[in-house]
Amino acid sequence: MTEQTAPVRDVFEYALVRVVPRVERGEQFNAGVVLYCRAKSYVAARTHLDEAKLRALDPAADAAGIRAALGAVERICRGGETAGQAERDDAGRRFRWLIAPRSTVLQPGPVHTGLTADPEAEVDRLFALLVR
Repeated sequence: MTEQTAPVRDVFEYALVRVVPRVERGEQFNAGVVLYCRAKSYVAARTHLDEAKLRALDPAADAAGIRAALGAVERICRGGETAGQAERDDAGRRFRWLIAPRSTVLQPGPVHTGLTADPEAEVDRLFALLVR
């Protein structure tokens, strides 16, 4: 009988991206997840705008603007030319910028941690579980 080695699991951090259509009311729903794994220098986001939820909270909300802001979160995670000012920042710095508290229509939730052998699969799992 051969002994199987468990896959190496690395620490990751993640935060939900929440839509708060009317900041003064504080009502919100999850529209994305941002995940960072320092050991793999990996940062990624998955986003989805549920327009039915958005309209239920604010029928006059700017869905196109919110969708564009969610797209910017994904571009910042990818880095490079499409990330704007963050194009040269490392993965950790981009993650920290995205999870910084703000009082806007898109707000990060608290940061949580876990262990994973596959950060890309983990961000997909969290997105399916917590956003979709």
